[in-house]
Amino acid sequence: MAPSAKTTNGEVILMIQLSEFLAPRPEPMWTLIKQAGVNNVIATLNGGEQDQRMFASVGKNGFGLDESGLVPWSEAALKRDMNIFADHGMKVIGLEDTAPMDKVRLGLPGRDEQIENIITQIKAMGNLGLPTLCYNWMALTSWARTDTDVVIRGGALVTGFRLSDSKDMPPLVEPGEVTDEQMWDALQYFLDAVVPVAEEAGVRLGMHPNDPPYPIIRNLPRLMRSAEAFRRLRAMRPSPSNAITFCQGNFALMGDEDLPTLIREFGVDGIAFVHFRDVIGTATDFRETFHDEGKTDLPECMRAYAEIGFAGPMRPDHVPTMHGETNARPGYETLGRLFAIGYIRGVEQAAFGRPAVT
Repeated sequence: MAPSAKTTNGEVILMIQLSEFLAPRPEPMWTLIKQAGVNNVIATLNGGEQDQRMFASVGKNGFGLDESGLVPWSEAALKRDMNIFADHGMKVIGLEDTAPMDKVRLGLPGRDEQIENIITQIKAMGNLGLPTLCYNWMALTSWARTDTDVVIRGGALVTGFRLSDSKDMPPLVEPGEVTDEQMWDALQYFLDAVVPVAEEAGVRLGMHPNDPPYPIIRNLPRLMRSAEAFRRLRAMRPSPSNAITFCQGNFALMGDEDLPTLIREFGVDGIAFVHFRDVIGTATDFRETFHDEGKTDLPECMRAYAEIGFAGPMRPDHVPTMHGETNARPGYETLGRLFAIGYIRGVEQAAFGRPAVT
């Protein structure tokens, strides 16, 4: 059942599940996030693909490998991670990480074994009541940035990307070695294998856009780069379990797409999970922003979510690094998250209604 809250007049209204993106390694930031009113967690796997890859992809140090001996995507490991959060008063409601799947994305020998690992993870999530899995089709890497120290208002730092600067980044594959259709065929193979499992487990898969949504970077195609690509994804295996992670920053860079219109088009059947963020610029030259200064009408986006009855997980993403922070984790330091949580909660109450104070 979708989360709900009563207004002061007793009316029941739907509410989003405001969440934060955390690794299952306790740190002081967790207390601040809880004080800001967020107890829901979208978690990485301790030793999963994105857990190990996301900061290395932008030239920063990653996390150490899990030394427990548990397979990170096994039910035992997920239960352990959920208990770690529960011991700190937080609840895991979804995962934004998977077992390694580059062979799956590229259609290479060995993909069936990797798909079996994903199936193991999905079944474990179903058993543990974790209904949302965010994944991506960015092979061999993760998000791409050419600068992690762009100075914005008040000296805050954000990440940025300039296509001309990316020419200096080492290639991931040889020119022409991987094609769009190769990756589309691989995606169809994957969806045919896992969507029925996800349906049975009660898990919604949410495909994340390529970040940035540009056709090819470092010789590797970036498949999920347009609204039309997501329409194609949904048509390949129609199901509520074959859905979208609506990362607003990336959709805002896809051209002339109007985000509130797209939110209403994809609806609750199409959108499993939301990254509520914004940018300035185009796919070939952009930077992140504070939530109140980007190119998108974010209050109107929230009104669109309310209109379609979205009650799934939503989290801030790629926040500015603020005064006194090291920027060791660009986009994911602490103070910018607190600013973002407050902003999102404000526009949520404006659009969905204010729940009663108990």
